Amino acid sequence: MRVTFDRVSISLGGAPVIQDASLTIEPGHTVGILGANGSGKSTLLRSLYRVVKPTSGTVLLDGADVWTMPLRKVARNVAVMAQESESEFDLDVLDVVLLGRVPHRKGFGADTQKDLHLAEQALTDVGSLDFASRAFSGLSGGEKQRVLLARALVQQSRVLVLDEPTNHLDIAFQLELMHIISNLGLTTIAALHDLNLAIAHCDEVAVMQSGRLAAFGRPEDVLTPELIGDVFGVHSHRLRHPESGQLLIAYSSRQSRQTTSLQEKVQQ
Repeated sequence: MRVTFDRVSISLGGAPVIQDASLTIEPGHTVGILGANGSGKSTLLRSLYRVVKPTSGTVLLDGADVWTMPLRKVARNVAVMAQESESEFDLDVLDVVLLGRVPHRKGFGADTQKDLHLAEQALTDVGSLDFASRAFSGLSGGEKQRVLLARALVQQSRVLVLDEPTNHLDIAFQLELMHIISNLGLTTIAALHDLNLAIAHCDEVAVMQSGRLAAFGRPEDVLTPELIGDVFGVHSHRLRHPESGQLLIAYSSRQSRQTTSLQEKVQQ
């Protein structure tokens, strides 16, 4: 399913947060939304799953405006992995995952055997089946992220949205999670902080800066030292992984760079 943001602008409390953002995510592609804190990454994603309505422009699924679709239809096509909410604190893990089946139910029907099978399979896929009967509130941050991913998977949508999915995760599961989502064959959009994870697992990246789309394209083409310095305020170097040859970005703060230069001058 193709996702299009067409000249989207969003204001919150009268203040502009997103300004005239346009990009298209092709079916089956994984796209990372990158940017400094406050750049508008999460707000742009929330306009797709109908939490924040654009003040102008349109958000489209295969050419249809999501804000004119029935909400159930949007929920069947767009699954979201976001941070946990207070409403989930008193639920067992299996019940949290089964919330992903709500868009497929008719009326107030109970969970079916199919629902239970899909939930257990999703928990197995993220390595969390042993947590099924535990209280969601008693899990660690990383364990919660696994369960929230399972809830998104059990929704069986065509578009997957992930808002900072690697928060609270150790390095091993960061890599595992990104490998899982990039091999699902879904149209996937993820707000990320780690540029190297985006390089390794995303077909394209969209870089946000102060609410505007600064760049969009293949990671190797977009993530230049000049752009990284402008957007993130750090120095960077493009390296190659010693085994795979894949691009890696190494960072250093501008302050440390200035300190090194000053020390070199003193030594001279």
